[in-house]
Order: sequence, then C-alpha cells, then structure tokens
Amino acid sequence: MAFELPELPYAYEALQPFMSKETLEFHHDKHHKAYVDNGNKLAVEAGMENLSLEEVVKQSFGKHAGLFNNAAQHYNHVHFWKWMKQGGGGNKLPAALQKAIDSDLGGYDKFKADFIAAGTTQFGSGWAWLSVKNGKLEISKTPNGENPLVHGATPILGVDVWEHSYYIDYRNARPKYLEAFVDSLINWDYVLERYENA
Repeated sequence: MAFELPELPYAYEALQPFMSKETLEFHHDKHHKAYVDNGNKLAVEAGMENLSLEEVVKQSFGKHAGLFNNAAQHYNHVHFWKWMKQGGGGNKLPAALQKAIDSDLGGYDKFKADFIAAGTTQFGSGWAWLSVKNGKLEISKTPNGENPLVHGATPILGVDVWEHSYYIDYRNARPKYLEAFVDSLINWDYVLERYENA
C-alpha cells in the first residue's frame, strides 16, 4: 500500500506558541513529505509496496536500511501529528491512562521527568517513547527513525527529537521543547486510543 502524506489534523498556526507555523511547514511539508516520497520508491524496489506500513517497518529493520529509515519515519510522523493538539498536555489524563501511569511508571510527575530525560539524553537524532510492552507501560528512546515496533512494543506516545522538530522555535534548548510538548501539546485522547488498541 503506497505511503501518503496525511493532512495535519489542525491549522499550521494551531500549536503556537509552543510549535510555530514555520516549524510545521518545514517539518510536515518538507521533511515528512521526503520520507513518503523516498519510502514509496524504495518499497517498490524492495518488492514491499503491497505491505502495510507496519509490516514494511518490521520487515525492513536490519535488512534494508534506506527503506527502513524512510518507512519508520513515515510511521512515526503519521502518529506524531496526532499526538499533539491545541490546548493539549498537562496532567489531566483520561482515567484509564492515569491508572496505568500510576501503576507502571510511578505517577504522572515521574512519567514526565523520565520521558523528558529520555528525549534529552537521546544522543543525536531520534525519538522518546511511551509504549506498551508485555501489557505494561515503558519509557524508551531510539536513534534516528527507529521505533518500539521493532522491539516488540506498541508505541502509544512519541516525541521527535530531531533538530528540525525544535530548532526554529527553541534553538539548541531541547529540554525546553520537551517540557512544552508534555505540558502544552500532548493529545491525551489519542494516547488513550492507542493504549486501548495495544
């Protein structure tokens, strides 16, 4: 199935001041579009163009670096746009999610600190994640486009720590960007939907 660039689920201005219109224009229209275009070309070359996106990610991991990088980044970004919303973030979580974070991660404050630490300490480009693995929540980080799918987990929340995700708005202050993401951008309803489907 061909990769397609999804429309943003909000206006380019919607996430200001935490993420600027300019960042979204570059990040969505240029970076994400490049992953889609390159991924489609490489999927055809690898004979994987009829597989689902998740299958392409899993089957290309460790075998076809170019295809994996583009397919995984496409997968990550399809969800990344939905993991944010205007007026999002903060500690008002849906009850089922709050309960899981309390029991598996030691509560919201610890989740926030550990999630931000994962994103801050990811050396170079990559992602920080909240995933379900073996029925429990866990926080992790991955380099480049890699994601928890290839480690037997289901990502329910991810934050992009490639410089193109924050440099226009935060320069080199990655921790500030991560705080703004957690405090003001997370779409907890979409995290809950992913959690319930995991």
